[in-house]
Amino acid sequence: MADESAEKTEQPTPKKLQDAAEKGQIARSKDLGTAFVLIGTATALLIFGKMLAIAILDIGQRMMRLTPKDIFEPNSMFTAWGAVIERLAIPMGGVFAIVLLAAFIGNTLLGGFNFSWQAAGPKLSKMSPLKGFKRMFGMQAAVELLKSILKVIVVVGIAYLLLKLFFDDIMALSLMSEPNNIESAMYFLAWLFLGLCASVSVIAIVDAPYQKWNHIRQLKMSLQEIKDEYKNSEGDPHIKARIRRTQMQMSMKRMMQEVPKADVIVTNPTHYAVALKYDQGKFRAPLVVAKGLDEVALHIRKIAAEHKIPIIESPMLARSVYHTTELDHPIPEQLFAAVAQVLAYVYQLNMYKKGKGSRPKALAKELPIPEDYRH
Repeated sequence: MADESAEKTEQPTPKKLQDAAEKGQIARSKDLGTAFVLIGTATALLIFGKMLAIAILDIGQRMMRLTPKDIFEPNSMFTAWGAVIERLAIPMGGVFAIVLLAAFIGNTLLGGFNFSWQAAGPKLSKMSPLKGFKRMFGMQAAVELLKSILKVIVVVGIAYLLLKLFFDDIMALSLMSEPNNIESAMYFLAWLFLGLCASVSVIAIVDAPYQKWNHIRQLKMSLQEIKDEYKNSEGDPHIKARIRRTQMQMSMKRMMQEVPKADVIVTNPTHYAVALKYDQGKFRAPLVVAKGLDEVALHIRKIAAEHKIPIIESPMLARSVYHTTELDHPIPEQLFAAVAQVLAYVYQLNMYKKGKGSRPKALAKELPIPEDYRH
């Protein structure tokens, strides 16, 4: 288990970040999301403000010009509301669409889109008075208080400058006639709102990098935690080494069981040994049923001698087969001619030992092995 008191100086691993994201712990900046929503709203008012103002003016005029017939008509109310919805559908729909898009971008820009059932579930730790007290008077609360003070200062300052800049134009609205005064009022409102929103974005520009840094800081790990994580994800190196040794022993045992079935053992003569088997009815080419270096090669030769399997010394061929052919795989076509000479020699030697033929000539020292297959 990792020592909780160890100094956490290392950056979080990808697994640590992924586990935190599954718990809902990702970098988030509320100020960045708020700034995007406000700026999106101001942008939507600049785009659809004129249309929205004219629609509101038309609706107001329609509602103020009711005739006696409209008053006593039971369906006039529904007709009026239908007209209101029709006039407001496009401008309000456009405003809502832009605001929703801005809200999505603002809240996923820093930490990406993430949904966690663990974060959505209830947590008893959030109901703890002690932890709530720590949140109220901790470092994070101090940072939020500082940001709130800065927001008030920045917003009030920008609002004062904007009002001073547009003061004469705002006062001139009273001298204008409709619908120009309504359109102009909406125009000034949108720009004033956009200016105030831009002031909030100043806080967001500072807060977003801080939240990213603070998120990484909270997830930092100690060297022991990194080691423990590696052991848990990759497995204990000692256990893995033991498993590899067991697998190698089992593989070696199976390989040695195939040596007595081989037709010939080709050696280096001391460092390499490969066991070849060829069944013309089953295999297209001779198979490598066993191979090894040094001690393994010596063990292969020992088993072959016990079972009277012919052992042929051909250093170049032994090295070529060992390096180019996997276990239980056929030899490559480029070595067919060389291996064929060895198998032919072994066949003639076996016939000679049975008294059915003359003693074969010694195997050629230089077998036809391509340059690319010489090792």
